[in-house]
Amino acid sequence: MMQPQRPCLWRWRVLLWSTLLLFSPLKATGHPYTIVEDVLPWEDGSGDQTVRQENWNPCLEGQDVFSTVRENSMMGELIIELNTGLTANDVVWSLTGEDADWFFLEGRSIRLKAPLDRVLDREVQGPVLMAALTCYEEDIVQSEYRIMVEILNENDNTPEFVESTIQPCSISELAEVNTVVFKVQATDADDDTIMYSIDQTSPDAAYFRVDLPNSGEVILAKPLDYETKTQLEITISALEMNTAEKFNTSAILTLNILDRDDQYPQFLPCTPLSNDQSNRICTNPIYMVNITEGEQDVLLDFSPGPINAVDGDRGLSTPLSYSILSGADSWHFVMDELTGEVRLTRGVENRLQTPTLHLQVMAYQRNDPRKYSVATVVVRVVAVNRFPPQFSWAEYRGFVIEGNSPASLVNTYGNTVLLIQTQDRDFSDGINPKMHYSLRSSSNHTQFYHITQEGLLIARTNQLRPSQTHSLKVVAVDLESGEMDTALIKVEVLFEGQTVPQGQLGDGLLPGSCAVGKAMGMVILGLTLLGCALYALQHVLQRYRGLKDPEDRGCIAQGKHPNVRLQCFQLVSHSSPMPVLDEVKLKKRGSEQLHLQATGQSEHLQSCRLQLFSTQCFTYSYTLNDLHPAYTTQHHSYRPQSLPCFTQLLPYTCYNHHT
Repeated sequence: MMQPQRPCLWRWRVLLWSTLLLFSPLKATGHPYTIVEDVLPWEDGSGDQTVRQENWNPCLEGQDVFSTVRENSMMGELIIELNTGLTANDVVWSLTGEDADWFFLEGRSIRLKAPLDRVLDREVQGPVLMAALTCYEEDIVQSEYRIMVEILNENDNTPEFVESTIQPCSISELAEVNTVVFKVQATDADDDTIMYSIDQTSPDAAYFRVDLPNSGEVILAKPLDYETKTQLEITISALEMNTAEKFNTSAILTLNILDRDDQYPQFLPCTPLSNDQSNRICTNPIYMVNITEGEQDVLLDFSPGPINAVDGDRGLSTPLSYSILSGADSWHFVMDELTGEVRLTRGVENRLQTPTLHLQVMAYQRNDPRKYSVATVVVRVVAVNRFPPQFSWAEYRGFVIEGNSPASLVNTYGNTVLLIQTQDRDFSDGINPKMHYSLRSSSNHTQFYHITQEGLLIARTNQLRPSQTHSLKVVAVDLESGEMDTALIKVEVLFEGQTVPQGQLGDGLLPGSCAVGKAMGMVILGLTLLGCALYALQHVLQRYRGLKDPEDRGCIAQGKHPNVRLQCFQLVSHSSPMPVLDEVKLKKRGSEQLHLQATGQSEHLQSCRLQLFSTQCFTYSYTLNDLHPAYTTQHHSYRPQSLPCFTQLLPYTCYNHHT
């Protein structure tokens, strides 16, 4: 860093040097300024720099020395050469004075003493070096001649910015365009004229310009916006104007933008009108929510998010308040003034009469209610939703054959069309008409497929390659309730001519066939068990009826039972190898006698048939020996009550058979 100059000292020296030039006669001997003297032999060029005369004393014949030297000159540079032929004994010449350490005597020459660690710099030492050449005789000063050496300026310094002018500064976002917003300043130790410019390659150069290159004043070229950029950065250069070297320097300036209250509240999330970030304009969202018919006193959860607004001046973040503007449906709701939460206080009893409710909500600055914003709220009334939608399978398998078609349906096992649908138990047929299907971009293959709202998966086969397997994630969203479900689809690309597998294991079973077979087996087993239970119950009922009170059996035998009509008997002999079947006809007479018509000579065990009104049949077994001790082929009349009745309920209608 350059040392501070000594302006008073070098100005005084220049004035003195000019005066001496006017009044001091000099002789030119090839060097700009010399003193005419004899040769001054010297003993030692070091120490006190003395030259001793042996014969004649020349101390009184000298003059003042004036010379020049360029700054940054090297060690030993010639300052002036002395010209004299006078010599004397006991005469000593010595360099003294303020800047004597910059010179040394070498024979008849005065040379520059500039070691490597010290540079002759006009900006540090000043424009003039002053010393004295003193003549001693017998250690007595005889004369003293002044040495004045002007340091000629060289353009060896680059401009430097004043540190205080390139520090980070702040600018209001409301600063007017075409006005001076800040000023920079640079200095040059060589006193060169400086001009300033803005590097157009710097990030934010378009915001500023310099109209007067020598002034250092920077002018605002375009409006500032804190919400767009909170900090700017530019590069300013300082350049020498009138030098051949054109030395220059650069500085990076950081400008902080101050936020001012110039924006209105904004509802979140922000929906920008365009992708131009330099001119970002947001539109307020439409908040939507579903409520159940008859539901009330609930806090509403809106989509795409809760009702929330922020101050457009993010640097200020002024507190906001919320309110519901008057409207036809506003009496259904209450809004929290501080948080923006909306509560349903009065429900909708009939969603067919009132399918939707509309609100207008306002957010405004508490310190300035004139700065406000309005958003729309739509509340849809839906039926009671008890069950969420669910996909039939957590993972679907699809196959598509390579080809040149831009659109092909994806099939599944058995070469059937892959159908992806959800089941919603809130509907009788399980199909929710408000279901929306979409593919989530969870992989790089989503762009090759498209799913319709009917659940069909379409592939762009002209962009697929065989042996590829793509994983897709399908999302089903109930547009009315907002409920959703997801499933995974794995699609395998087959070679042309390759057949679609019939099942996961290649055994011809379609997906879910094992589960269907198990279900059928369970149904058959259940029906079998139910049949066995019914048969056992019927058997128990038969035994129960067979063990009823004998009086009921007697009524049956007499034909007086209300559910039984006794039509005929068959007499079957169980004692002979060839039983004789005798038909006994029964007719009702006035005395309710049982008439038995028999043919044959046998006294055998017979059976009778009783016809039920319910088309069921009873068999009555008896022994003729019990009826009468002397049975003949003649007609006999018996009282029904005298017959021992052993009845049994048969499951099917009986018919007469003769053996």
